[in-house]
Amino acid sequence: MRYLGGYKIALLTCSVIALSIYIAFYRIEFGNGNFQENRTGGKVSEKLFIGDDFMFMSIAEDIDRSHSLHYDYYRDSCPSAEKIIAKSIRDIYDVKPSVAPSLIRLLFHDCFIEGCDASVLLDADEAVTSEKEASPNLSLKGFDVIDAIKSELENVCPGVVSCADLLVLAAREAVIVAGGPFYPLETGRKDSAVAFKEIAQDQLPPPQATLSVILASFASRGFSVRETVSLFGAHSIGVTHCTFFESRLYNFSGTGKPDPDLNPRLLEELKTKCPFSVSASSPSASPGAGLVSSLPASDSENSYGESSGNRNDGEIDLSYNNEGGDENFGTRYYKRLMEKKGLLFSDQQLMGSEETELWVRAYASDPSLFRRDFAMSMMKLSSYHVLTGPLGQVRTTCSKVLPRN
Repeated sequence: MRYLGGYKIALLTCSVIALSIYIAFYRIEFGNGNFQENRTGGKVSEKLFIGDDFMFMSIAEDIDRSHSLHYDYYRDSCPSAEKIIAKSIRDIYDVKPSVAPSLIRLLFHDCFIEGCDASVLLDADEAVTSEKEASPNLSLKGFDVIDAIKSELENVCPGVVSCADLLVLAAREAVIVAGGPFYPLETGRKDSAVAFKEIAQDQLPPPQATLSVILASFASRGFSVRETVSLFGAHSIGVTHCTFFESRLYNFSGTGKPDPDLNPRLLEELKTKCPFSVSASSPSASPGAGLVSSLPASDSENSYGESSGNRNDGEIDLSYNNEGGDENFGTRYYKRLMEKKGLLFSDQQLMGSEETELWVRAYASDPSLFRRDFAMSMMKLSSYHVLTGPLGQVRTTCSKVLPRN
């Protein structure tokens, strides 16, 4: 610096001061800019800058971290939360293995409709309609399990752990105990104060849905074909009812004949489990008609093939008495599709296009690939369109919204 003339030093000083004022000005302008909150609680600026100002945007997002999902969210407020949830699911599973498909299905029905906000857990009252009353949700189970765990959490950490976080963590543990992969989850979800009965009624894909309808339904929520096919692997556990596939046995698409894509040996076996009924012979008993269910399949305490009250509506174990063992969670499902042994029309449809068939064959032959993809897809599903920060609440009872102030 001693080799610079006085005027050069003065010029350099002025330049530094001017640059500092410029940066400070835009830093303040950015900080006072107009923001709108998205549903995840992150902040999105209406002003777009270039260069160093992108760094300021990242800083702003980091400052708002308390209103976003992150790992170990309850580290200080309820450090035992995840352990309590995991132990509860393991203890229940040891007595009642059907809890696993129940909770996975419950998660799907919650997250698929307006995001993972525990809205599916709400009971109807004077101010709230209930998603439980939508046709696809009438056979949902596991509410009592969530309520029991929530009660324990409230005893330990009152008003801290949301029902939305509880549900995604319980479903993850259900996947693990059923033989599926572990996957990390960020937490910090908040609970919805409203439910979406009409949307659940219209938008949950039925088991008779065509492949194009299924893919479009998932694509509208940001899931690729690969992710969609991987999520269907949850159909390797649980049960389904004859009602949801009996037209494939007796009157496929109104032809009066079985579905030609159904394995002949399996067809004869299923006919003994699901006797011919009037509904199966009805012209309306075709893909896209009938009662509504959805994936993952329902759970049951009944054993393979036992009746559920209606002798023509028996239950079929999707794992075929745990065929292949727990280590084949998912893989056995895809192998059966390749053998034309998918029970639901929507399942077997995955072999109906080159792109979906590609992933069916890949997952059938490579369990590690399936487990990785399934884990990633479940992470994505569990964080879909969540509420955070002031956008939601933490219910003390999962079936009831907090009183409005």
